[in-house]
Amino acid sequence: MNVDIRDVEALRRLLMEQPEAGTTRVLALSVSVAFFLAVLNLVRRGRLREEYTPIWIVVAVGIMTLSVWFDVVRALTRAVGAWTASSTLFFFGEIFLLVLCLNYAVRLSSLTVHVKLLAQEVSLLRAELTARGAGPHPGAAGGEGDGPGAAPR
Repeated sequence: MNVDIRDVEALRRLLMEQPEAGTTRVLALSVSVAFFLAVLNLVRRGRLREEYTPIWIVVAVGIMTLSVWFDVVRALTRAVGAWTASSTLFFFGEIFLLVLCLNYAVRLSSLTVHVKLLAQEVSLLRAELTARGAGPHPGAAGGEGDGPGAAPR
């Protein structure tokens, strides 16, 4: 198979110079505005913590910016050496998700250690109460009380 390098470069130039459809731009802008409003609504209702808000606001504004100025995507595509703008967007989307997963893995690891330490502390406190002869309070976990296995009164 004999491929001429000029043909490959011409194909790449053709792919890079294709105009985006107006409907695609409108759809991307509509989705990004809806995403921005959804983030604000989640924060307002208290479903999204304030510490995560800047990340998602930046993502929404970034998507809006790229929807309006598609030439930025083309310049970025040329800079990374990709063939199409969609592959560039896909690549950076994967990088963003990878960083997000790593962030959540670090947080989960930290919380796992924290829960383990809290469970050990509760166990030591129970052992201390038992050693003093106080015993667990009625209704406490592991004690006699109103749990599912308690006898009716």
